[in-house]
Parts: sequence; C-alpha cells; structure tokens
Amino acid sequence: MSTASEIERALVGIDYLVLACPLSETTRGLIGADELATLPSDAVLINVGRGPLVDTDELVAALRGEDLYAAALDVTDPEPLPEEHPLWTLGNVYITPHNSGYTPEYWIRIADILARNIERVNDGGSYDDLENQVA
Repeated sequence: MSTASEIERALVGIDYLVLACPLSETTRGLIGADELATLPSDAVLINVGRGPLVDTDELVAALRGEDLYAAALDVTDPEPLPEEHPLWTLGNVYITPHNSGYTPEYWIRIADILARNIERVNDGGSYDDLENQVA
C-alpha cells in the first residue's frame, strides 16, 4: 500500500490525473485537499471511476481558486449531481452522464453477469454473493 507521501510525490508534475479505480475503503477520498494542492495548477483531473474517490468540496475549492486547471467528471459525489451544485456553474468542469464504461462488448458482458446472478439466486445462493454489487 502506498503512503500519502508516495501518492503526493507521484502527483508532482502530472498534466492529467485519470482516476479509473474502484471505490473501496482504501480509495475513498483518495484525492483530497493535500493531493489537489500537490497537483500543478495547470493539471486536469479526470474521474471515470467512482465519485467518492475525490473530495467534491475540495475539488470545487481548487477549481474556483485556480489551483487546478480543469476537471472532467463522468462520476460525481453525490450522484446524480443536484441541479444547484456549484460544479454545474464552473466553466472549467466537464460533466458526462456516467457513461465512460461503455465498450462494444458492454451489453454482452452485462447480460452474462445478469445470467450468472440469476443462476446463483435460483440455485439458493445468497444475494450477498452476486457479482458487481455496489454498496
């Protein structure tokens, strides 16, 4: 596991930070005030993983204070993002409708997972053992 100082050292000099990791106890709040302050002011943060990977209030502060050049967010926290949320009003924020996971095989993969989950339940399995649960 990386220490905070290792993460901060990795962020120095980054042009684009792309987050594509799952949400876990380890990754929740991965990017907060310290990490945003470490990024260069001309850096762009891109989050296609999960909204809570980034501290939203700190992200808004960094973008407003021009401590971060821009953010491209396919996921947000909260999600869906309320109409009155300040991220909607910032000219340096690009929000997409949580669709970055789409690939040509997406629907086939989803159907396969659904079929396996139905089989598990029909075979007496627990709902706790289903694939791809989101907590």
